[in-house]
Amino acid sequence: MFKKLLAVVAAAFLLGACDDPAPQAVAPPPPPVKNFLVFFDFDKSTLTPRAMDIVKEAAAVAKAGQNARLTCTGHTDTSGPANYNMALSLRRANTVKTALVRQGVPAASITVVGRGETALLVATKDGVREPQNRRVEIVIQ
Repeated sequence: MFKKLLAVVAAAFLLGACDDPAPQAVAPPPPPVKNFLVFFDFDKSTLTPRAMDIVKEAAAVAKAGQNARLTCTGHTDTSGPANYNMALSLRRANTVKTALVRQGVPAASITVVGRGETALLVATKDGVREPQNRRVEIVIQ
């Protein structure tokens, strides 16, 4: 009787060992996201030498990645009318896009967005000149 019981337990153990589920496919990790901030002088959409250095660094990262997608989002501070700031934010974003293209990043891989004074980095009241809010954020995915 003990031998039969031992044989049943051994058989159950061996059958259980064979029922390993198939390994599940693991989704690839999302592509890394890299952000760069390019700052602008008051009421300007031209790149300073420091801003150009940041654009060059972003271009190098973008070109090193395969099929990198970039978004250039322009921002302003709260001084000036909202419609003027929206246009200024778009000019800044387009300036950065142009500089990236000159550095060898394909224009088709870059999306340009203007946020005007709607997405402040530093919260301020209306009419405040805040240098940290005058920027273009480059996001590389």
